[in-house]
Amino acid sequence: MPERGFVERVWYGGDAIASAARTALTPLERVFGGIVGARDILYDAGWLPAHETAIPAVSVGNLTVGGTGKTPIAAWIARGLADRGAHPAVVLRGYGDDEPLVHARLNPDVPVFVGADREAAVSEAARHGADIAVLDDAFQHRRVQRMADLVLVSADRWTADVRLLPAGPWREPLKAVRRATLVIVTRKAASDRTVEAVHEQIARIAPGIPRVSVLLDSGELVRADDPAKRRPLHDLDGSIVHAVLSIADPGAFIRQIERRGARVRPLIYPDHHAFTDHDVQRIAATFKPGDWIICTLKDAVKLAPTWPRLAPPLWYVSQQVMVERGVGGLERVLDDLVRARSRTSPTAG
Repeated sequence: MPERGFVERVWYGGDAIASAARTALTPLERVFGGIVGARDILYDAGWLPAHETAIPAVSVGNLTVGGTGKTPIAAWIARGLADRGAHPAVVLRGYGDDEPLVHARLNPDVPVFVGADREAAVSEAARHGADIAVLDDAFQHRRVQRMADLVLVSADRWTADVRLLPAGPWREPLKAVRRATLVIVTRKAASDRTVEAVHEQIARIAPGIPRVSVLLDSGELVRADDPAKRRPLHDLDGSIVHAVLSIADPGAFIRQIERRGARVRPLIYPDHHAFTDHDVQRIAATFKPGDWIICTLKDAVKLAPTWPRLAPPLWYVSQQVMVERGVGGLERVLDDLVRARSRTSPTAG
C-alpha cells in the first residue's frame, strides 16, 4: 500500500524525527525566504512589471502547497460569475491532468485553458469569447495583473508554526495575505475553534483585509462511470469503505467520511498521482463484490476511464461549497468583478 511521503511527515509530523528534519532544513528555508522576499520587493516597487491582461482576471490561490480547496472554490467562483451574466473561463497552469478535468465536470459550460504562460492563456480565453478569467492557483504569479486576489487558508492543515519551503509547506510567509483582496478560510473537518484561531491570527497580521469562512462539505455518492447514478452519503453508515486518494490532504477527507459512520480503510497515493493501467488493475483486484470503493472527483476523473468493468463500482464523493461566515463580502467581490468586466470588456452585456 502506498504511504504518505517523508516530506509530509517533515511538514506536519509532531515526532522527534520530523522536528529534527525541520531544524536541519532551516538554512534552506531562510534562503528560500530571502528569494521570495526579494522578488516581492521588486514587484512592490514596480521594478518587475505586472502585465495587463486581455480581459479582467481574478486569482484564486493560497500560501501553501496544496490542500486548501483551490479547485472547488475556483469552480464555485466561476459559477457565481456565470450566474451573474458573465462569460468566465478558468485559466490554470496545469500541474496534473486532474485539474482541467475536474473543472470541466463541475462547470461543463465554462471553458478551461491550460498554459504555463498565464498571460497567453488569458488572451486565448478572450479570443474564444470569455470576458473574465478565473486564475486557479496564481497568487504567487504576480506577472499577470488581476482585479482581485482571493487567498485560501486551510483550517484543516493550520499550524501556528509557519515554516517556508523546504522545512514546511508555506510558499510565502503569512504576512503575504496583506496583498489579498479577500481571505477565505476553508475547512472540511476542522473544528470551530481552529477556524476561529486562523481568523484571529490573520486579523492580527492583516487587520485591513476582509475574511470569510467556507465549508467544503461532502455531498453525495456519485457513480464514477455514470454520474446520473447517485446515492445518499448515509448509505455508508456502518460499512467498511475503501478510500483511494491522491490528494494533498487525505486526512480531512477521511475524517469527513468517518463522521458519516463509515469505517475507512485508506489507500493513499501522492498528490496528483498519475494512475497507470497497472495501478488501476491492482487497486480493483484488491476488493470484493459488495465493498464500497470511494474517492474524490479529482481521482475519479483519472480512475474511471480505465476502471475494470467487472470490478466493484467506483464512487466519488461530491463536494458542496457552503459560506459559513462573511457571505456578503464574497458576494460583493463577485458583483464588483462583474461590474468591472462590464466596463472593460467589449463582449460584456
